[in-house]
Amino acid sequence: MYNLLRPALFTLDPETAHHLTLQGLNLAHSLGLSGLVGANPAPNPRTVMGIHFPNPVGLAAGLDKNGECINGLAALGFGFIEIGTITPLPQLGNPQPRLFRLPQANAIINRMGFNNEGVDALLANVQRAQFKGVLGINIGKNALTPIERAADDYLICLRKVYAHASYVTINISSPNTKNLRQLQDEEALNMLLIQLKAEQAKLADQHGKYVPIALKIAPDMESEQINHIARLLMQHELDGVIATNTTLSRVGVENLPHGAETGGLSGAPVRDKSTAVIRQLANEIQGALPIIGVGGILNGADAVEKIQAGASLVQVYSGLIYRGGELVQECCDAIAAM
Repeated sequence: MYNLLRPALFTLDPETAHHLTLQGLNLAHSLGLSGLVGANPAPNPRTVMGIHFPNPVGLAAGLDKNGECINGLAALGFGFIEIGTITPLPQLGNPQPRLFRLPQANAIINRMGFNNEGVDALLANVQRAQFKGVLGINIGKNALTPIERAADDYLICLRKVYAHASYVTINISSPNTKNLRQLQDEEALNMLLIQLKAEQAKLADQHGKYVPIALKIAPDMESEQINHIARLLMQHELDGVIATNTTLSRVGVENLPHGAETGGLSGAPVRDKSTAVIRQLANEIQGALPIIGVGGILNGADAVEKIQAGASLVQVYSGLIYRGGELVQECCDAIAAM
């Protein structure tokens, strides 16, 4: 069905098309028509971060920022769904237009800026959802929070989402919130991880369950910085790392319409950068914690490449815009056939 609808959706402003697609998925679910848009991949279970995943293909954060379409998205056959990025307080994000398709490159540029309705609104949506599968919640900081107080925002969100999440992702790698990527610097990241792990231990005692924490990193770091992050992840016993977020590079799209727009570039052009980060992390970490691979997965072979580079799971987002729900089935089948 998506292949039939995509030409019409691509005539619309990308952000409008995005909202209409989510509304359509919710409508299909409410009418019992999810089978028309979804898939039912064969089970390919694995245990990662102590969590049982029915298959290794998940939805990356950013598509459903407020957890409004969990039931509809679940029908696409994902082994797990990650919602957010969410912040403590609602915020509008950056001015529109802020989302651009580059179809010649199977790419997207966004400068959304963590637009969301706030953590409390997300939790209300989570509690209304019927989904019982693996749910990740991706958390960030408000744009008006000074970078030196960023940990406060992450701790607020962690406390609120802890009881409702299968795992929590700490997003320090979006290029669209001013200075956010400074948190990837060694000293800043060390201090942030100390506070997050201490709070995780308190919350585990309070709730009687351990909820894993993963860190989402950028693809634009030098080799030495990747090694520093790998060492900190092991030192602080993080539960997982998601590699990677969008890139500031414009290699491959320089001369395309919208190629010069500011923001993070995702889709096919980030594939090789993401895979290179995964490969280096896997070499440094040596199995001490799992890697979730994301970035430029447009077909089953791309998903397999991430697994072969060292990822235990993969996530898709931009590929869904160009391929629709069939991408989930294709990636599941390709990984199962490895």
